[in-house]
Amino acid sequence: MKAAVVRNVNDGYVDLVDDWQPRALSFGDALVDIEYVGLCHTDLHCANGDFGDPNKIGERNGNFRRVIGHEGVGRVAKLGEGADAYLEVGDRVSIAWFYDACGVCDYCVSGNETFCRKVRNSGYTIDGAMSQQAVVNAKYAVKVPEGLDPVEATSITCAGVTMYKALKVGETKPGEWVSVHGAGGLGNLAVQYAHSVFGAHVAVIDGNDDKLAAAKANGAEVLVNRKKEDVVAKVNELTGGVHNAQVTAVNDAAFSQAVNVLRPMGKLVAVALPQGDMALNIAKTVLDGIEVRGSLVGTRADLKEAFQFGAEGKVKPIVETVAFQDMNDIIDEMKAGSITGRKVIDFTTL
Repeated sequence: MKAAVVRNVNDGYVDLVDDWQPRALSFGDALVDIEYVGLCHTDLHCANGDFGDPNKIGERNGNFRRVIGHEGVGRVAKLGEGADAYLEVGDRVSIAWFYDACGVCDYCVSGNETFCRKVRNSGYTIDGAMSQQAVVNAKYAVKVPEGLDPVEATSITCAGVTMYKALKVGETKPGEWVSVHGAGGLGNLAVQYAHSVFGAHVAVIDGNDDKLAAAKANGAEVLVNRKKEDVVAKVNELTGGVHNAQVTAVNDAAFSQAVNVLRPMGKLVAVALPQGDMALNIAKTVLDGIEVRGSLVGTRADLKEAFQFGAEGKVKPIVETVAFQDMNDIIDEMKAGSITGRKVIDFTTL
């Protein structure tokens, strides 16, 4: 069985193997025939060992290397004991970064399950979706609406729900201004959810004109090329300062720019995960009552809602299906920042 696994020496790439097997089903598990899996920047972090070597973290299944992938969609092929309380064979389900949690701690019972201290993450602490078959906890595998294109659903499984949740964290309201710093896979969906779901005005900052054009087509009103223009001056001039800034760019400069385009009582929502620290102007933070909030993917409820907006046509991810064997070339494209939207691995052709 084909799978993409983290290399023994974490170098940011994966090995494509054809002898991998999923673990045996435990109580409450389901086996999923994978159809499509999007490649996310977090997969690159995992393959690079930025959070620690995934081959040495979390649960092992007898295989010696971790399978990446957390933007997976597929059909349930087999149910373990107890799984039939949640799923049926043939259901189309998601394999998301939030794999499962303990279900009983303060975070889990208060609607904040993604912060559970015993959380398991697909492609990091447990094998992910980038294989021909994957095992899910049936209780946590969110069903994909039949009216939603499964290729598009992959992006909503991670990038979509991440930005939907982040806009909630930013307390986005109709008619407010939102800035989106980075217009790639996360940023483009941030534009769509902000504009089409929350009814906000959107300013987008990126260094790629094609990505900015795609953002404009999806509802962005202010476009700033960070390589050609003064980001802070232009955004403040055209918006009067934004109510919340969504940082999806994987560089620390974007965080500094985001702070400086906020109006008083504005909220910076940190989504991307570059290495290093965030610089804050203390005077602005204090005198303008600036809030900085981290936003970590979304709960099962968030994902269900995010899927529904996709099924209703309010959000349409930019996706392109690609071959399994081209994965490391796609990683190079992602590292270069040249991808608009998402590249999605097609497992249906294997």
